[in-house]
Amino acid sequence: MFSKIVVFSITLLCVACNTIETENPYTTINKIPLPSGFYRVVELENSYGEFLQHISLKKDKTVYKFNGDLKGNQTAQFAVLDVSIGNKDLQQCADAVMRLRAEYLFAQKKFTQIDFIDNNLKHYKFYPPYTRTHFITYLEQVFGMCGSASLAKQLNTVPNFKSIKIVDILIRGGFPGHAVQVIDMAENNNV
Repeated sequence: MFSKIVVFSITLLCVACNTIETENPYTTINKIPLPSGFYRVVELENSYGEFLQHISLKKDKTVYKFNGDLKGNQTAQFAVLDVSIGNKDLQQCADAVMRLRAEYLFAQKKFTQIDFIDNNLKHYKFYPPYTRTHFITYLEQVFGMCGSASLAKQLNTVPNFKSIKIVDILIRGGFPGHAVQVIDMAENNNV
């Protein structure tokens, strides 16, 4: 028997769990303790999977909207990713997935690989200057033009849930659609 625990990024802001505590004692995703008997899947150094497992977490578990208002259900998150959501109402579920991937590629200086498509299959490639300011402007354009429907067209299909791994995306493209990113995983070969 083989068992997996998969941690999803439900939005750019949170990882799933129920809690009422407001302070997070963990600094990164990979510091969150595992249940007894489980081991964390270790990703290759400098890989996208390793990047996701090492995303910084905010100490405060409170989730705010882009405009500073509190999100309605404050018990839906276990931790909050320390990633900017900007000050515009642009980042929805698929945008969060694209943001994480783009942040990884930007950090790795793989600028020419930052490329997303819209529903008409038009490419939105990141182009010079490769500055942080230009990157944020580029992402705002992507968030306005791309979403779950277009992202679904850009991704490869995973054969089944048993083969899921860190970096995979569960997506239902559409209007509305939904997307979640696998950001961590633990396994137990004895369950």
